[in-house]
Amino acid sequence: LSSAVRVHYYQWKKVKAMEGSEHMGGFTRILHSGHADKLMDEIPTDVVDPLPPHMTKGFVVLSRPNAIDQWLRTFADKYPEQYYIMSEPDHLWLRPIPNLMLGEHTPAAFPFFYITPQKTPDITNKFLDKKISAKEMKMIDPIGNSPVMISKGDLRRIAPAWHNVSLAIKHDAEADKAWGWVLEMYGYSFAAWNAGIHHKLYPNFMAQPPWDKAISDFYILHYTYGCDYNEKGVFTPGKVGAWRFDKRRFSGRYPPKTYPPFPPKVPELTRKLVDIVMEAANALPDWPDE
Repeated sequence: LSSAVRVHYYQWKKVKAMEGSEHMGGFTRILHSGHADKLMDEIPTDVVDPLPPHMTKGFVVLSRPNAIDQWLRTFADKYPEQYYIMSEPDHLWLRPIPNLMLGEHTPAAFPFFYITPQKTPDITNKFLDKKISAKEMKMIDPIGNSPVMISKGDLRRIAPAWHNVSLAIKHDAEADKAWGWVLEMYGYSFAAWNAGIHHKLYPNFMAQPPWDKAISDFYILHYTYGCDYNEKGVFTPGKVGAWRFDKRRFSGRYPPKTYPPFPPKVPELTRKLVDIVMEAANALPDWPDE
């Protein structure tokens, strides 16, 4: 994650310097390792404690809700900002983001197609304060905590319950099996529902190449999926392409400073992703040559 968060902060600073960025405040990386790391001097960082292994059961993402809750209790009041955007290392800002909230108590969020609590109503009702029908579950926001734009006050209402519900899901065998790697996203969604907080949903909040192809009016680029293309630039879903960019190739190591040329017809958004990473790689200090 070191290279990803460095690129993320590099690109955030670039967008912060753009015209129209007056709504953007400061930047804080919340590091839930319990100790400082080598990026503390490069990226503004607050350190919080991780959950113990018997609580995470090997799912490190489960520390995220606890980290946000700790940060709100320990660090938040030292900053002037009263509104936050929660983002992740594999999010790259494309342009300044205006205030997308609809008033103090209507946060903004990106809808995820795979958050579908109505498909498992019996499991879902285990984690709601009041049981509802599968039809009513369609009103639960299909979101995670990121990207989300929210007030400090509302996040303080959600965070402790988000932590508790996510832990409960992980330790419920049926729910853990049903929701797997996105279970803490369900935890956030349920915690918000239980608190009576509903988000305004913006499909253009975040692009996800290779499925999204043009920059269009997107605010954030999320590179969670592998981008695979053949020699002609034709997308090859489910098959490793002759040309590919996949963040998983760089787990534990840095991307190179130069990348193989794009085949023709590779979409604009994938090109933008690689261009941002290559620009940061060549601008940031101490980036390995290989």
